[in-house]
Amino acid sequence: MSGLFQMGVISHGMTEDLDTLRKSLAWCECSINHISDSVTETLFHPSFSCPLQYMQEFYNTTHMERYKTEMGQNLLTLLWSLSVSMYPLGGFFGSLMVAPLVNHLGRKGTLLFNNIFSIVPAVMMGASEVAKSYEIIIVARFIVGICAGLSSNVVPMYLGELSPKNLRGALGIVPQLFITIGILSAQVLGIRNILGNNEGWPLMLGLTGIPALIELLLLPFFPESPRYMLIQKGDEKKAKKALQRLRGWDDVDAEMTEMRLEDQSERAEGRLTVFSLLSQRSLRWQLISVVVMNMGQQLSGVNAIYYYADSIYSSAGVNENDVQFVTVGTGAVNVVMTVAAVFIVEKSGRRLLLLLGFGICCVACVLLTMALSLQESVSWMPYVSIACVIVYVMGHAIGPSPIPNVVTTEMFRQSARSAAFMVSGSVHWLSNFTVGLVFPFMERGLGPYSFIVFAVICLLTLVYVWVVVPETKKKTFLEVSQMFGKRNKIEIKLGDSDLPLKDSKEIPEDPEKVTAF
Repeated sequence: MSGLFQMGVISHGMTEDLDTLRKSLAWCECSINHISDSVTETLFHPSFSCPLQYMQEFYNTTHMERYKTEMGQNLLTLLWSLSVSMYPLGGFFGSLMVAPLVNHLGRKGTLLFNNIFSIVPAVMMGASEVAKSYEIIIVARFIVGICAGLSSNVVPMYLGELSPKNLRGALGIVPQLFITIGILSAQVLGIRNILGNNEGWPLMLGLTGIPALIELLLLPFFPESPRYMLIQKGDEKKAKKALQRLRGWDDVDAEMTEMRLEDQSERAEGRLTVFSLLSQRSLRWQLISVVVMNMGQQLSGVNAIYYYADSIYSSAGVNENDVQFVTVGTGAVNVVMTVAAVFIVEKSGRRLLLLLGFGICCVACVLLTMALSLQESVSWMPYVSIACVIVYVMGHAIGPSPIPNVVTTEMFRQSARSAAFMVSGSVHWLSNFTVGLVFPFMERGLGPYSFIVFAVICLLTLVYVWVVVPETKKKTFLEVSQMFGKRNKIEIKLGDSDLPLKDSKEIPEDPEKVTAF
């Protein structure tokens, strides 16, 4: 992975940061737990038919052994719906825990603590067949959802604070890259000849704890966020030492000065809670933007696309036994496009990738609606449907999937960042839960025209990004705050002299010479 990032850096002409990448792989290590989260989510997705049928048989058999009667279809549907919905529900509760945990335990400490919520449910799910209890699976799904809710917010926050500003976007996409790798891993392991069978599914569920165990063993060797140590803990010595370890050189005075400026510019505000964040005029449009982007990400139809994928492949003439391999191919496309996003985000910028991604998803949803409507009457339309699915996955992978978390990190300063991630994570998981709850009814009532709804959501999100969201690449957190200050109709000051941030290099490093506003 180190070599992968070095190639991307060289392609951007940023060879001076090779030592940074070579000597600090914390972004890979703290993202690895995303593999177990995404594997667990994928195994219970409605489109993932291989192990699904065997797990449902386990539910039915267990009920039969207990009560000597066959489980009715309605009860089976209810229990399976609970199993599926517990994950996003747990994710929502995990998001609510973000702010208090990261403020008291730190970013790294929270990630270490979070491994409990991955290892314990993995053991529970792996032992569910031996214990003959489907209730264990339902409870474990909620617990691992808490893990996902925490890690999906804390990892981008941690990486954003570790990264130099010219690599923040690329490294911020790494968590999403590991999520796509987890999805692909689940799709490969779920092949019937591997673990997607009656004997293998408990092992597959149990294996999800291995990435968390690796993180638990290795993450203690990486430093805490320097920004957290300096701005929130007031320990400048440890902050400087951590920054020197991360960068690979001793001269980190420029970054330390920038952190001191951020610290002094927000001392008067103090640490913001969610309620105070909602009332801050200076953060109004940042907060609205985060909510819109996270809603757009989840309500854009990505889960519906995967839900329809298997039936689309089958209608195109793909053999039933080969559908699983086509699904793996789609997962591979997802990984490749996310890798591409890592390489191009610092050159193209966040805003362009968001616009391009939502635009591609919008067009793909419209074309997919047309293709599904004409599938019975035009012989070659199923192939158009397959192309639309692949194009949609490509579009979502380069923009809507990875960029919102990157932008959330960059839009907020230290005092507000934990509360902002708490809000964005809650919106993310509530939207995820809503799609899972509502889409089956949409599909039943609207059929293929359901995707017109998703196309409209993609279009509205695209328009909002075009009008409101500025480009944040290679900007410091204070520079981004000043950019939003104009839209919020307030003035962000660094001190009594109100020196523009672009001239901040001329500001002396002595913090006593810089006054808080």
